[in-house]
Amino acid sequence: MSSISDRVRRLIDQSGMSLHDFADKTYLDAELLSQCIGGASSFSTVELAVIADEFHVSMDWLLTGAEPALAVAARTTTGKAAEALTAARDYVARRVGLDKLGYPQPWRPVSPAATSGNGYSAQGEALAKSAQRAVERHGRLVTEDDLAGLIEAVFGADVAIEPLGEGFDGLAAAGQSAKLILLGTASNPARQRFTLAHELGHLLADDDQDVHLDRDIFDRAQKQDPSEQRANAFASAFLLPEQALRDALHAVGLTRKSFATLCCDFMVSPETLAYRLLKLRVIDAGGCDRYKRMTAREAAGLAGREEQFDRRVVGSEETKLPGLLVHDTRAAYEAGRATLRPLASLLGADVDELRDQLASEQGNGGAA
Repeated sequence: MSSISDRVRRLIDQSGMSLHDFADKTYLDAELLSQCIGGASSFSTVELAVIADEFHVSMDWLLTGAEPALAVAARTTTGKAAEALTAARDYVARRVGLDKLGYPQPWRPVSPAATSGNGYSAQGEALAKSAQRAVERHGRLVTEDDLAGLIEAVFGADVAIEPLGEGFDGLAAAGQSAKLILLGTASNPARQRFTLAHELGHLLADDDQDVHLDRDIFDRAQKQDPSEQRANAFASAFLLPEQALRDALHAVGLTRKSFATLCCDFMVSPETLAYRLLKLRVIDAGGCDRYKRMTAREAAGLAGREEQFDRRVVGSEETKLPGLLVHDTRAAYEAGRATLRPLASLLGADVDELRDQLASEQGNGGAA
């Protein structure tokens, strides 16, 4: 069975670099690295973190040789799904490495009892109510613009947004040390928001899978999967809480214009709102068919929210690094438990430039 030294040596050999070149590139001590590879000394957690970051492998793999399921999936999948899995694999490997350094993910699931109910749709509804209570305990609102930031703050899951190509909505990756939602940038903010809630539903339901790929969350074939039914029911109930929705309807009544305004207020598509109102028996099937044909842009126009809609479209096309991962990576560096290199590579920054920037911030009392 191979050792940590064997695995590190193999990674360096496969890279085509000499040991001294690798040490120079990663700011490690070449003599100490040679002793560790030769077995005369042991690797520190800092050294392993740097090596894991350089070669995009997990700390678990370096320590045990066991390859996580997500890494296998990333290696064996092709196309846009492969790109998404590769990005997720990198984020998860970083999170696992931070856990080994003493920075575990602050994952806060809701009570498992919340998933009880007759059928997967009922389970999703119950799960959403429990999740809403968690949001309220944090003094937050589901109707906030920054749903990704809310999910990171309330539930402790990492949320990243990257270009994943058309026809790929997002994924949820779960493991003992990592909970990640990866979304694709989009020109449809309501769909992106629903996908985010959908993936949160997968994580909170603790679906028995290491990674859940959602190429199209509205695909009819996918909807037949019980876990998809639950995640969709969760997303609908989470984004459109029954009492809040009924209160809003009671205040304004239901007209075509008020329907459009509710779409904008809750930041959902007309189709999502129509089906939710049908589920709550506020409208019948005929009313659902009429309302769901409205487009999101039409709703914005009817509500006089065109500028707000355009800003949300621009926002949904922006990329986002996982906020918690960035925070913990920086904390590990500042505590001397990791070098600056993992943070620099995560931010896509030059190491020396980032070091100068951080030094400047410290010199200004932490002000950016």
